[in-house]
Amino acid sequence: MSSNKPLLNFLSGITFVTLWSSASSATKIGLTAVQPLVLSIPRFILAAALMLGISHLLMRKPIPKDKKLWKQIIIYGFFNVGLYLGLYVVAMQEVSAGLGSLFIAINPVLIMLISTIWYRQPIRPVTLLSFALCMSGMVLAAYPLLHGSHASILGLALLLLCNISYSVGAIYFAKQHWKDTPILTINGWQTLVGCICLLPFAIYYYQSDANVFNGAFLGSVVWLAIPASIIASLIWMMLLKDNPTKASAWLFLCPVAGFAIAATLMGEPLTIYTLAGVVLVIAGLYMVQRMKSEQTQ
Repeated sequence: MSSNKPLLNFLSGITFVTLWSSASSATKIGLTAVQPLVLSIPRFILAAALMLGISHLLMRKPIPKDKKLWKQIIIYGFFNVGLYLGLYVVAMQEVSAGLGSLFIAINPVLIMLISTIWYRQPIRPVTLLSFALCMSGMVLAAYPLLHGSHASILGLALLLLCNISYSVGAIYFAKQHWKDTPILTINGWQTLVGCICLLPFAIYYYQSDANVFNGAFLGSVVWLAIPASIIASLIWMMLLKDNPTKASAWLFLCPVAGFAIAATLMGEPLTIYTLAGVVLVIAGLYMVQRMKSEQTQ
């Protein structure tokens, strides 16, 4: 069994990168059929139902009763699902799937920078440099797309805001005491909370003539809820548990995979600006991951 472990980890890493990086393209496909929040709500309901069903029905885990725990779940759900994915799916109307994947990839850098500011710690030069590299890479990759129909200033601003929301949620989650509550239970309920936050906006802005509930819609919802969210997250947790340092290395492939998938499925252009932007983002990610590795040693 141990002789097969390296191969298993490699295949798991490739699967994670592919599934995680496919989310932006799947979102773009879904948006060809329906409005942004009409795409999000069914996805969240399906994902929450699956996670809570497994947690409470199959695993027999109790429903949380502690009021403080519920407060934490609500706050986490608002930032991690309601605000983050709500802004993300709206932004994807304005930008290419490749840029969406590239923005998601910079989350570790944003988390490091925001965490340092939040807890009033001295900001290390390497943190600022990694952030500057990532932002420069984003601007460089987006530059030629701004002249076409593949990106807009509004879309880029929304992507930045949604990633800031995700980073705040991640920092909040890490600093709370969850009283041995299973991660599947937390994720199930926080996903449902995020769905409830978005539901009033989805109803208010709903336009019947702007939505076609076809195969593109159904396929996008199922793919985003199960392979790109639940399965990818489970594989990521497995990789982290086995070796956090090696697991982090897979993040470097996500921007490359995101653009490759977008070019294949969506026909999005790949230019020298794309390559240079991805290289800068990967360099920024590498600096942050190396700094985190040094801090844990």
